[in-house]
Amino acid sequence: MAAKRSAKTGRRADSQPWPHLNGVQIQEYGTVRMFPLGLSRDARMYSCERLNQILADTQILYALYKKHHWLMRGPTFYQLHLLLDKHAEEQIKLVDLIAERVQTLGGVAVGDPRHVAEITVVPRPPNGAEEVPAMLTRLIEAHETILVAAHDAAARTAEMGDDGTNDLLVSDVIRTGELQTWFLIEHLVDTPLVEPPGD
Repeated sequence: MAAKRSAKTGRRADSQPWPHLNGVQIQEYGTVRMFPLGLSRDARMYSCERLNQILADTQILYALYKKHHWLMRGPTFYQLHLLLDKHAEEQIKLVDLIAERVQTLGGVAVGDPRHVAEITVVPRPPNGAEEVPAMLTRLIEAHETILVAAHDAAARTAEMGDDGTNDLLVSDVIRTGELQTWFLIEHLVDTPLVEPPGD
């Protein structure tokens, strides 16, 4: 028996799901749609390109935080296990903010992990566990990669009149990255907990 169709829309008028549907790609990665945002197409295209690079690197940084959170060892395990998980939560919030900014500008945010792996510039870590200082150094270096890109992108997007992207990069990406780097780098300072008394 054929499904009933709506008189208004001509669509099926039942609640049967249609699984296994295939569709066509309706917007290619690397393109922007025309949105009435008071920004030129060139400014929006430039911002999307820079944001997608930072987005890919931030997704890798998030994954590194989770990996190192799981693999922490030694006497600082508990504090670093918790700290790295906190930082990971803050990074995943940044991932969402950056992706939504790309979409707001009419672009397509990089989201597939395989695509992210193709375009990130953050070096791949070993598959196994490293010593704690090496893991912390790896996170700090990933932060610096993102911070260098974010500082440059913030300045250039401001020049192009994209204040929203500039604000996101400065207020969220840069400030979060700088604070997290500080928390990490202080764990690499070798100072005694108590100074021995003088002779």
